[in-house]
Amino acid sequence: MRIRFTKMQGAGNDFVVLDETRERHHLSRAQYRFLANRHFGVGADQILTVRPAPNATLDFEYIIHNADGGEVEHCGNGARCFVRYVRDKGLTTKDRVRVKVQQGEIELQMNADGRVTVNMGAPILELPKLPFNPAGLQHSLVNGCEVWRLPALAEVAVVSMGNPHAVQLVDNIDTAPVLTHGPLIENHSAFPNRVNAGFMQIISRDAIRLRVFERGAGETLACGTGACAAVVAGIRMGLLNPKVDVQTHGGVLSIKWQGASLSDLSQAVWMTGPATSVFEGEIDVPELP
Repeated sequence: MRIRFTKMQGAGNDFVVLDETRERHHLSRAQYRFLANRHFGVGADQILTVRPAPNATLDFEYIIHNADGGEVEHCGNGARCFVRYVRDKGLTTKDRVRVKVQQGEIELQMNADGRVTVNMGAPILELPKLPFNPAGLQHSLVNGCEVWRLPALAEVAVVSMGNPHAVQLVDNIDTAPVLTHGPLIENHSAFPNRVNAGFMQIISRDAIRLRVFERGAGETLACGTGACAAVVAGIRMGLLNPKVDVQTHGGVLSIKWQGASLSDLSQAVWMTGPATSVFEGEIDVPELP
């Protein structure tokens, strides 16, 4: 089967984007893995699929598959590339679109400076909804924020932005054990659906550095939901202001959350950052189970 694709990146987090607004490809998990493979396929952290809106209140449906072929709930950097794609391809002329994701809806906006702002929704902090099972784990309170001890690994704050994150503070992300502790945290038994592991270095109340070991993808150059989760955790711990620049290896993301300052944790998190098309092409996808 030959399919057309567009390669895109947002702060170095790279994607293969597929258009299924007219015809479904019905790809298997193995075929998504093939597309993401950097040696035999196109190569990407995630595969993004554009589908028609399921109802009249929305503009599109946004489907995300990780490099391991599994479907996931959300991808913030991908969301920015998604709206850039539908605008560039003439699928919409709107500056602001609403799209369905696996666990709800998000709002995306093209800005005059070419960057994209995403309403990422409110952070999910209720432990069963992350999901997170703290049975047998000890925790402490930092400015009222629960921090959980994963023995022999780290103390983490847990936040979901539609997908689960475990955020830890480190002195220097350059020497943080991302590649060794990342997969252990990702697969820790307290997270039944696995988890994204974030390593956050505080620069000031307005800036952090961040590395993320993503569930099903490994370390990426940037993680939009991870940036949001880290900022929410830092604000709740009393370490950050409501607007923070997040420095990743792939670029800078601007995150804003008023939840703590307004004493309203249901406030949405807003993320602004770049989204760029890299190249387009066609690829023959083999029949795979």
